[in-house]
Amino acid sequence: MKEIFMRIFDYKEAPKRLITPEIVRLIASIHEHKGRQDLFLEANTDELHTLLDAAMIQSTGSSNRIEGIFTSDQRLRELVRKKAEPHNRSEQEIAGYREVLATIHESYDYITPVPNVILQIHRDLYSYSAGASGGTYKNADNIIAETDAQGQQKTRFIPVPAFQTAEALESLCDNFRQAWREGLIDPLLLIPVFVLDFLCIHPFNDGNGRMSRLLTLLLLYKAGYIVGKYISIEMLIERTKETYYEALQSSSQKWHENQNTYEPFVKYFLGIILKAYNEFENRIQYLGRKKFSKGERIKAVIEQTLGKITKKEIMEHCPDISKVTIERTLTQLVRDGFITKTGAGPSTAYVRKNSML
Repeated sequence: MKEIFMRIFDYKEAPKRLITPEIVRLIASIHEHKGRQDLFLEANTDELHTLLDAAMIQSTGSSNRIEGIFTSDQRLRELVRKKAEPHNRSEQEIAGYREVLATIHESYDYITPVPNVILQIHRDLYSYSAGASGGTYKNADNIIAETDAQGQQKTRFIPVPAFQTAEALESLCDNFRQAWREGLIDPLLLIPVFVLDFLCIHPFNDGNGRMSRLLTLLLLYKAGYIVGKYISIEMLIERTKETYYEALQSSSQKWHENQNTYEPFVKYFLGIILKAYNEFENRIQYLGRKKFSKGERIKAVIEQTLGKITKKEIMEHCPDISKVTIERTLTQLVRDGFITKTGAGPSTAYVRKNSML
């Protein structure tokens, strides 16, 4: 006789227990940024196009790299801009992510987080992958594991069994949508709770992490927080991957017993959204300086950076400036004595001279 699924998805009382001073401050700050969001969107249409193109590339690359799926930077740009066809399994999965991301950007108002839609999103995620089981629930029990420094794999979490997956996802979506419609809980609390529960169910054989990030964007957009279109939230998660996994692990302990605390993951999530809004406003202001030369704009990015900055980070801040121009400018700034070059190879970085004691 099969076990009855016992997990309770409480989207009424559980979120109320998250109302701590720190979380309230984070939510209030994000609300302030959202209040300014429309002003930035209306006044900076040219700059927004530049940010949108860069964020599509960064989001697609970062979300796949988190899961160990790689290609070269050049191939990534070509795939996202549809200037190349995928050549291997990794590139097929990258192309699939690009397609779903574009759909969410364009049609989020018409996409509802219900099981059938989630299955369709997963199907489209694997639309370029021949033989992949996209659009179907897992057919075997899976585990969430980690590999330690010695290369030994250990179990971090055991998700919902395969035979209970459909029931669990149905219950998750029903309870979430009811709380969303009632409007009594701030979406900024509901969304990370939903995402954590989705990851604990782990409904697919593969692609759960990427699906969770796509669903995050979808729900943020539906709640009016569209910063992820212009600043890659996936890239911010990739930069803080260790903290991301620690927050997931802390919030998933005793999940099956309905005794977990969502607080670590909610705080991490809100911190990422706040960081995205800060970067969004900074980059809009930076791109508004187009009357300045490219060299002056690169110099301004360095001036606003505390400590070291890498060439890659400058490229992220200046998506409309070529790599060659950035390299040439950095060389000139070193010659002029404005910055000092530190490290070598992949560890190369630059520091303003007047910031060094």
